[in-house]
Amino acid sequence: MTDQEYMELAIRLAEKTEGQTSPNPVVGAVVVKDGQVVGFGAHLKRGEGHAEVLALQMAGEKADGATVYVTLEPCSHYGKTPPCANLLVEKKVKRVVVATVDPNPQVSGTGIARLKEAGIEVTVGICEQEAIQLNEVFFYYILTKQPYVTLKAAMTLDGKIATVTGESKWITSEEARADVHQYRHKHDAILVGIGTVLADNPTLTTRLESGGKNPIRIVLDRKLRIPLDSKLVTDGLAPTWVFTNSEAPLEKVKKLESVGVEVYQIGTDLNHVLRTLGQQEITSLFVEGGSQIHGQFIEKKLVQQVITYFAPKMLAGEMAPTFSGGNGIKSLANHLRLEFVTVKQLGPDIKIISKVLEG
Repeated sequence: MTDQEYMELAIRLAEKTEGQTSPNPVVGAVVVKDGQVVGFGAHLKRGEGHAEVLALQMAGEKADGATVYVTLEPCSHYGKTPPCANLLVEKKVKRVVVATVDPNPQVSGTGIARLKEAGIEVTVGICEQEAIQLNEVFFYYILTKQPYVTLKAAMTLDGKIATVTGESKWITSEEARADVHQYRHKHDAILVGIGTVLADNPTLTTRLESGGKNPIRIVLDRKLRIPLDSKLVTDGLAPTWVFTNSEAPLEKVKKLESVGVEVYQIGTDLNHVLRTLGQQEITSLFVEGGSQIHGQFIEKKLVQQVITYFAPKMLAGEMAPTFSGGNGIKSLANHLRLEFVTVKQLGPDIKIISKVLEG
């Protein structure tokens, strides 16, 4: 097997842990000795062993003189675990192949430098683009200190997310809805506006046959109208955070906090909300906020990815809500620029993933 094939194996290992390592990156590692895989591992959870540690443990004495393939530069600093670069030196590996350098200022280049200082041969850049894509959320968070934002909407072919009477269940198919739950599992938090809470009383949880992780549920609620008997307040299935104004009724704030809801009285301005979420180590945010919330994210250009599900249906109606509302962008020159990344059919529906272009 080639360096690329071994690195592809390490990337596949890392992919399996998406959604469970935050705020750490997903990382895979493979140890090869005399043309045979003698150890492999993936980082499973924050605070637990890194991919290199698990792979080296499996390799045991065979790590001496081996080649280690790792999808992200080995760490060189003491965090919740000791530096992986030091462990690779200690285990006397002969060569380390790294897919991409870690953008984290605490690591960036220093892990590779530590290995080279110890006389270990280092190769960098094998499957680099795949590795960067694998950790695009982590890289964005590390560099901006804000969560990577994905807007999601299910709509008809004419762009409606509900009828003129507000009926929206269900526009898309079971296949499309199951796909959405995969994204909920992989994200740290999910965000909606108070309008969605009042109209649908949602749970905003992950419902997969295999289980899955529930995201933190975030509500933008300027006047603190969230009902005390709503599912987000009472079900206890996941944490609920509400962003509201400083003038919110103190009595209601106390009632919400008494049942475990976190209330942030900093207003609902998206820039302030995203900064606060970043401070709370929320690295990824899945926005299912409805027309007005989507419009705000688009107008302020605070989105990195858009996932749309189109059903082969049409509803018409000027008053039927569309994917994005709000005040709108007034000049075409200021539009939010995107590129289509994938187009896929799910049952009768079409799923499009688009990435926001810089500039």
